[in-house]
Amino acid sequence: MEHFLISLLILFLFFLSLTFFILFHKHKSLFSYPNVPPGAIGFPILGESLEFLSTGWKGHPEKFIFDRLNKYKSDVFKTSIVGVPAAIFCGPACNKFLFSNENKLVTSWWPDSVNKIFPSSTQTNSKEEAKKLKKFLPQFLKPEALQRYIGIMDELAQRHFASFWENREEVLVFPLAKRFTFSLACRLFVSVDDEIQVERLSRPFEQIVAGIISLPIDLPGTPFNRAIKASNFIRKELVAIVRQRKWVLAEGKASPTQDILSHMLLTCDENGFYMNESDIADKILGLLIGGHDTTSVACTFILKFLAELPHVYDGVYAEQMEIAKAKAPGEALKWEDINKMKYSWNVACEVLRIASPVQGAFREALNDFVFNGFYIPKGWKLYWSANGTHKNPEYFPEPYKFEPARFEGNGPLPYTYVPFGGGPRMCPGKEYAKLEILVFMHNLVKRFKWAKLLEKENIIVDPLPIPQKGLPVRLFPRQPLSL
Repeated sequence: MEHFLISLLILFLFFLSLTFFILFHKHKSLFSYPNVPPGAIGFPILGESLEFLSTGWKGHPEKFIFDRLNKYKSDVFKTSIVGVPAAIFCGPACNKFLFSNENKLVTSWWPDSVNKIFPSSTQTNSKEEAKKLKKFLPQFLKPEALQRYIGIMDELAQRHFASFWENREEVLVFPLAKRFTFSLACRLFVSVDDEIQVERLSRPFEQIVAGIISLPIDLPGTPFNRAIKASNFIRKELVAIVRQRKWVLAEGKASPTQDILSHMLLTCDENGFYMNESDIADKILGLLIGGHDTTSVACTFILKFLAELPHVYDGVYAEQMEIAKAKAPGEALKWEDINKMKYSWNVACEVLRIASPVQGAFREALNDFVFNGFYIPKGWKLYWSANGTHKNPEYFPEPYKFEPARFEGNGPLPYTYVPFGGGPRMCPGKEYAKLEILVFMHNLVKRFKWAKLLEKENIIVDPLPIPQKGLPVRLFPRQPLSL
């Protein structure tokens, strides 16, 4: 019996060693091309994923990038993250190349795990669904449409601060910023304005964001598993909203142009087919995530830096109060008011540089090509890093110093400042985000000064940068203008 157990153990170790050998050989073969960029490939499956993620968990995602830039002396280096061969592209020339060659040499790519969290009812992948979604966005993000949103944004901001900030000595900023941006997305995209319904939808979104870039382990209790369950729950809720809207449109009780949901229901494709309810729910789900999560991070860090830098706060306050004093009582913000907020937007831009909500994004090589003398094989994943330029002293001297003046005049060099991408790949929601952030800043500073309660709160990036404790602050209300 003893010899039998020993034999089984030896057999098990043999198969384990053989499996590891095969995996390692296959992993190594994925990189066995001539003249590929320098770099390390790590272990099979894991590659360098843990180090890539852990530098973000420690609050310094740029460390993964700059350690390798210094080691390999190249703006392009190879690695293996999210289980696939990848090349990291850093610097303005790399950014320009990737943004300018979209759907020519490269295309957008997400890990397969993202498709499990956002499965499309049409069985296409998230990349194809994103392309379809962009066809619906221009009508709602063009200047004349955005001008109509300003009054709604201002009204909702006033309600938000009255309900959740005023008459409170202390608040937790990050959850409140998310509440504001999510409420606004619900109102503008699907005309959902009921606080109870908004709250019911908002809670699962936190689980989705936490699971998107987590390790794709689909076991009960893991962030990835919770994200899948949360997306399924939200999709069912959205299907119910879509069905209700179809009914009120048919009854003539809703406007065909009131929001993007009505537009999706009433617009057919080039073959005359309309999207079904599940398809629309999928796209609204993506819109709600894209339309609130990154701006909530920006709003949170605006409070952080304004608390730390009184002279910057004073500049924002002076600009916003000049606008406020020129308005009649109860008059909403207008397009011309937004255009006067130049210093405030410079401040917001510097926040987006230092604490970029979007750390970077993946592309996939559509064909073999050569860049900077390096061979990039078809199918390799390419990752561009915002921090590769944002925190590089070559492009932003003293990169960790907060300096809004960087954005005066012509501003940074092309393709160095990329919180919204660049060139043909500029985020279509950039101007929407700008309006949302500036309306938030206006309503914030005219009501409060504030102080951080935690002097040295850690920042973690998972996958967005957030203060570890949510940024608790003490509020100091200002006197209303009427007084």
